[in-house]
Amino acid sequence: MNTHVKIIEVGPRDGLQNEKQFVATDVKIELVDRLSAAGFANVEAVSFVSPKWVPQMADGAQVMAGIQRRPGTQYSALVPNMRGLEAALQAQVDEVVIFGAASEAFSQRNINCSIAESMDRFQPVAAAAKQAGLRLRGSLSCALGCPYQGETPVAAVVDLAERMMRLGCDEIDVADTIGVGTAARVKEVMRAVGQIADLGTQVSGHFHDTYGQALANILAALECGVRIFHSSVAGLGGCPYAKGATGNVATEDVLYLMNGLGLHTGVDLDAVVDTGAWISAHLGRDNASRAGKALALKKAG
Repeated sequence: MNTHVKIIEVGPRDGLQNEKQFVATDVKIELVDRLSAAGFANVEAVSFVSPKWVPQMADGAQVMAGIQRRPGTQYSALVPNMRGLEAALQAQVDEVVIFGAASEAFSQRNINCSIAESMDRFQPVAAAAKQAGLRLRGSLSCALGCPYQGETPVAAVVDLAERMMRLGCDEIDVADTIGVGTAARVKEVMRAVGQIADLGTQVSGHFHDTYGQALANILAALECGVRIFHSSVAGLGGCPYAKGATGNVATEDVLYLMNGLGLHTGVDLDAVVDTGAWISAHLGRDNASRAGKALALKKAG
């Protein structure tokens, strides 16, 4: 069994974008720097979307200009269109992330177009990103359930994954956007996606912990051969489409699981625990990581 697991830290982007109060640019920069210093191979740092839609991410260019780039860390940005890609190129990101919904209802409700139309829109973005030598990642939202249509058909997830691969994506994220997935369903979906992409190198799991199933779902994906996972320090984030959603699975919890399984991430758990406590205090919110809180108490005691 491959004992190395890549953890993609999404807190600076997917986590902070849900904060109602604007987080100062210097705090965002410090968060990215702390996380890259902890050893993450990939940090999703910013997004280049319209500030009208996501005002929290309006300072993406300043964040990228201010961080201390660590050799060996890839810095990613979410881009919705060519304007976003141009901003990402100017900011010298290493990877761009495009996104589509596996649910037709979600696509229509949120971006006012069909899944097929959304992929057509991303075609020039993907082509330009590859031409510029950037790594390209595709995110499949609502892969395990949709707030509007309920269960997402496995065939729809596979179809979107195929579309993303045809666009030239180096990696695709199977995302449980609203956190409704269960271990059995995760295995079914991952095995199906594994028919068109290599589960060990091209597929990642992105799980929200709305129903407390994220770690079980990660374990299920591991058993299928997936070796790339997303997480957010201190469990930052949330999902506006699911009432009571608690956000992305906490990085500290995922690292504690991986360490217990004897899997290697290259990430310093102690440093992440400190970072989780720091950002939680700064935001004036409770740390959503159970492992993070327990380890911090242990260190203090």
